[in-house]
Amino acid sequence: MSNRTIGYIVGSISSTSINRRLAEALARLAPEGTTLVEIPIKDLPFYSPDYDADYPEVARDFKQALADVDGVIIVTPEYSRSIPGVLKNALDWAARPWGQNSFDGKPTAVIGTSQGGIATAAGQQHLKAILSHFNAPSLGQPEGYIQTTPGLFTDSGEITNDETAAFLAGYLEAFNALVDRYARELVSA
Repeated sequence: MSNRTIGYIVGSISSTSINRRLAEALARLAPEGTTLVEIPIKDLPFYSPDYDADYPEVARDFKQALADVDGVIIVTPEYSRSIPGVLKNALDWAARPWGQNSFDGKPTAVIGTSQGGIATAAGQQHLKAILSHFNAPSLGQPEGYIQTTPGLFTDSGEITNDETAAFLAGYLEAFNALVDRYARELVSA
């Protein structure tokens, strides 16, 4: 695949989110031929099956944004050893109504950052279980547990640590390979 558009979802709606800064750094590191675009979640109302017969426009726009990209990277913090409620809410919107799962067959990757040593490992495991249930092929390796240290991100979204920047560039290349593999499989099917 020569050009691809990768959507990213930031699992935090905080204006000071370090995971948003990580997502912005990933967008800056995107290799040639790859464009990263945010798929926002903060305006989604709380999901209820009552909406299944008539999705609100913001939810229809969210599902369309997922359909319009070749793959999705979910950049998430860890809340209480799991994923944030706002992210789970967005995933519920994506998976419904029954039979219209936006993640079915959509290549995905999970990454996150925190100040702790294990970063977002426990939360990511919960997220990967959900994505598995959604039949979303997910990047297994490399795993993206990024420990944020003081000064790791500049105000303009650059990574100051060369090893971390190289890891993130390799992470994006690995995800692009997954996206390309699934694109080839769809063409040959």
